[in-house]
Amino acid sequence: MPYLTARPPGTADAWTEEAVAAGRRGGQRILCAGEVAAPADIALMLGLAAGSTVVRRRRLIELDDEPTELTDTYYPRDIAVGTALAGAAKIRGGAVTLLAALGHVGVRVVEDVTARIPRQEDRERLRLGAGEPVLRLTRTTYDATDRPIQADVMLMPAGRQQLRYEIRLDPSRPG
Repeated sequence: MPYLTARPPGTADAWTEEAVAAGRRGGQRILCAGEVAAPADIALMLGLAAGSTVVRRRRLIELDDEPTELTDTYYPRDIAVGTALAGAAKIRGGAVTLLAALGHVGVRVVEDVTARIPRQEDRERLRLGAGEPVLRLTRTTYDATDRPIQADVMLMPAGRQQLRYEIRLDPSRPG
């Protein structure tokens, strides 16, 4: 689960490294970052009151200069304010690595995948044709105390993506 675990110091983020290993070029652009009022679905994911202030980072993920994903990542304000998570610069090793360095390690993740027709802005950013659907993956990451520390909303062109999950069952862990 390279996207969900901290990286060794000085390494690239998991997406860039995975693309290079496949002989391709992966990248991302930070479109905006900062404090916003949490939309109702994000507040619910993070266990906050609707409209609470959160930190959001919006990124456009690319593979060989082709947009593959538009991602909004939200963090509780008390975790992210005053850190690189609230800034528009790329984070060496990725946000999960920075979160771990700040003492917030994810131990459980819940994901939901749906499909829908994108809004016009999303269609333009992802370079989609009219009527082309997107997959919408939402992910909530929880720490060892079961506190939500990160909420992601990812939009991916349905025709350019394959979602694959590997699930390992550990009978020694309850729940």
